[in-house]
Amino acid sequence: MPDTLAPVQPAKLIIDGQSVDAASGETFRTMNPATEEPVTEVAKAGPEDVDRAVMAARAAFETGPWPKMRPAERQRILAKLGDLVLEHADELGRLETLDNGKPIFESRQIDAPMVAGCFHYFSGWATKLTGDTIPVNPAWFTYTLREPIGVIGAIIPWNFPMIMVGWKCAPALAAGNCVVLKPAAETPLTAVRIGQLALEAGLPPGVLNVVPGPGTTAGAAMVRHPGIDKITFTGSTEVGKTIMRECADTVKKLTLELGGKSPNIVFADADLDAALRGVSTGIFYGKGEVCAAGSRLLVERSVHDEFVGKLAERAKKLVPADPLDPKTRLGALVNESQMKKVLGYVEAGAREGARVVAGGQRQPVNGKGWFVQATVLDGVDNRMRVAQEEIFGPVLAVIPFDGVDDAVAKANDIPYGLASGVWTRDVRKAHAVVRRLQAGTVWVNMYNFYDPGMPFGGVKGSGFGRDLGAESMREYSQTKSVWMNIE
Repeated sequence: MPDTLAPVQPAKLIIDGQSVDAASGETFRTMNPATEEPVTEVAKAGPEDVDRAVMAARAAFETGPWPKMRPAERQRILAKLGDLVLEHADELGRLETLDNGKPIFESRQIDAPMVAGCFHYFSGWATKLTGDTIPVNPAWFTYTLREPIGVIGAIIPWNFPMIMVGWKCAPALAAGNCVVLKPAAETPLTAVRIGQLALEAGLPPGVLNVVPGPGTTAGAAMVRHPGIDKITFTGSTEVGKTIMRECADTVKKLTLELGGKSPNIVFADADLDAALRGVSTGIFYGKGEVCAAGSRLLVERSVHDEFVGKLAERAKKLVPADPLDPKTRLGALVNESQMKKVLGYVEAGAREGARVVAGGQRQPVNGKGWFVQATVLDGVDNRMRVAQEEIFGPVLAVIPFDGVDDAVAKANDIPYGLASGVWTRDVRKAHAVVRRLQAGTVWVNMYNFYDPGMPFGGVKGSGFGRDLGAESMREYSQTKSVWMNIE
């Protein structure tokens, strides 16, 4: 484990292979959510910096070596980047925890290996983008090519800033694209550091540019820039709608992974001890600041009281603590405004008739930090705000149901469709429910598991397109049809 007291160096923009200041000279502070103290200064990208980054990426794509490079060489460089992420996992984990407030256990043991895994997995795809020959007419040779799209603008959120670098950049780069990456202003440090490691791995200048800054300025400039061919965005549904409207002006391709209000459905015939662990992980992992968090517990009425009682006791034992302590499992929310938003939802739920059976309060550590207790709200009706709106914190809304049809109806009765969970020993029931749920991912007798090879994304208000897996390679490439007269 690295020295937890070592100062963090100021972070600059990465444009055309160089670490540079913002054109305006402006910087901003990134804050430690656990101590409410500054971590370091970060160069603040604005529209002029975005333009410089886009021009560098455009030049790298049109005249640079990356798209023209042998796929096997791109594979080698991306695999090397994955190796470097693992070599620097302690450093990256510490930066992520200082920036985001999540426990070092998550940052170091889960997030960093996931990023490395993305670059290792997608490096293999660099050599596997193939077209088809299509028998249209014996007099013609007709075939298709899979080609990179061009310059990708990747806008990533503050809840999983390190993981999102892997999810977005690894497939985009493997397909031969160049990338302008804008990490959230709240959590830019790991994205900047991975950008530096990418250059060390051999990525040519301009292929990956990193421009931390506010979404309202740097992000908006990316969305509107005519030199960007596609935007990939993970964040809130409301911002996603705005981006979608803005992209229409330049006819950009678009992938949106947006909000969620995912149901975790526990049937009476489930292994209730396993479900208890899975439900707890589903909402309290990542402090509940997870798009796919199982934030609605639908539990069959016949086991409701027993299950919720055990869940409340489990939640009470999950105590907020220093995120840099390897034993901590509940860290600090990302900033004060997010903490106030989460606590406001708890109050709103109580006003609407929900019962707080665990948590519900701020709980500073050593007198500081934006920590919120693991919270369980029972007696929730599916029409309450806490059941319909994304809270993005460690708050679980418990809703009873009666039978399969009632469970499915309540699960689908939301604007979102990102993920869901099903807990039952009945395999036939599991398959039937999976097919009826309106969600991009369904976990059965498990929750919150991810792998670079499995696609992830949503339906309805949770967006469209997919990250990860072979599906994401189609998101970052396009088809060209070729007709040749051979007679």
